[in-house]
Amino acid sequence: MTRAMAYESLRMFVQKLEAAGELKRIPVEVDPILEITEVADREMKSPGGGKALLFEKCRDAGFPLLINAYGSAKRMALALGVDDVEEIARELETLLKAKPPTSFREAISLLGSAFELRHAKPKSVGSGVCQQMVMKAPDLRALPIQKCWPDDAGRYVTLPLVITRDPDTGARNVGTYRMQVIDEKTAFMHWQLHKTGARHWRRYMELKRRMPVTVALGGDPVYAFAATAPMPDGLDEFLLAGFLRKKSVELVKCQTNELEVPANCDFVLEGYVEPEDKLDLEGPFGDHTGYYTLPEPYPKFRIERITHRADAIYPSTIVGIPPMEDFYMGTASVRIFLPVFKMNFPEIVDMALPAEGTFHNLVVVSIKKTFPYQAMKVMHGLWGMGQMMFTKMIVVVDDDVNVHNLSEVMFRLTANIDPARDTILTKGPADVLDHATPAIGLGSKIGFDATHKIKGEANCREWPPIIRMDPAVKKRVDDLLKKLT
Repeated sequence: MTRAMAYESLRMFVQKLEAAGELKRIPVEVDPILEITEVADREMKSPGGGKALLFEKCRDAGFPLLINAYGSAKRMALALGVDDVEEIARELETLLKAKPPTSFREAISLLGSAFELRHAKPKSVGSGVCQQMVMKAPDLRALPIQKCWPDDAGRYVTLPLVITRDPDTGARNVGTYRMQVIDEKTAFMHWQLHKTGARHWRRYMELKRRMPVTVALGGDPVYAFAATAPMPDGLDEFLLAGFLRKKSVELVKCQTNELEVPANCDFVLEGYVEPEDKLDLEGPFGDHTGYYTLPEPYPKFRIERITHRADAIYPSTIVGIPPMEDFYMGTASVRIFLPVFKMNFPEIVDMALPAEGTFHNLVVVSIKKTFPYQAMKVMHGLWGMGQMMFTKMIVVVDDDVNVHNLSEVMFRLTANIDPARDTILTKGPADVLDHATPAIGLGSKIGFDATHKIKGEANCREWPPIIRMDPAVKKRVDDLLKKLT
């Protein structure tokens, strides 16, 4: 595998994008309130995801803003330092096959070991460029924070690395939780019910202790990807980042608390959440579902200090009606972690989360079917794995179907199911952002067995063969057409 050098700054990544013809500079002043969203949304919905955008002059802010940096398959690969994200999946598969796990718990343990085998754990250093500049008084208004959509409750930080620690074990978590700006030094912390950051917060509230929280922005683009990846609870996202960048993440201690941040990130917001603070309504927010998330109570993040690089770039993204930038980040996660799914379900051939499904609404899985009701077994197993518990619809097809081609998938879905026989309904945890569920965090799920039915499966007549041309005829026609061109 050819892996590029790790990016030592977000600005270094911008230079890489520009050299690859993947960046548009916007030299005129643009307002972070709605205008940047409209420009970025048009770009994201252009063929192939368009280009990354660097807004060099943001109204009422002294820093440039980068958006859509991950918004294509090519840019996603560039962010991870490879030609194709499949290279990373193959490397991880090789590491995991060295000692096949016997259980899901062992698979997760082995995953952490695989990351450590390639690189040392994150290491602490004495200083970092992220602390070059210290604001005299912390003021979020100095950053080009966007109001993304007309009915949003305010400006939102959309690509933060929210760093917390478990108060009992000390285990670190790095998550991406949107932050609605309340005033110059206060923001809501939207860690959802099922997120690790929310679990840490609930424990701090039980202990009646102030919770230290630090938010990093920018740095190596791998950091933001790792924070959004479906890492199992307890595995350090900076460990994944080190594996991906082929270099340990260097961490520097914060100035007002004991947490650590990447030494080369662009901005650091240090602060805390108080146990006695009452929750207030956060939102609405135009979300990845394509609809607004309605107001719900969340805690406040109180900022004590803001530091930044002298040449800082503010990283941002927007979410909304797909396709958007987050689709490419989610697709990369699926490709990279597919070997982990295959360890637990050897019959899985491929998996796709179509953009139209906005992550959790639709998963398509192809399997090598060898026994009756195998599709049902895969559905139940996937619903029990991490964030897959939020999936509303799972479609299982045979191994000859390209799961990334929705036309092929829909043909098999409509041709191969009898609704009474081939669907299952169940209930379980749901994405709290899903407005269609009857209650927050709880909903129903449906699975479709769109595979060819085999002997041993009930209520099946003889299954007909699919129409295919004779391979020899296809070859003769290929040769004939070549002569005509």
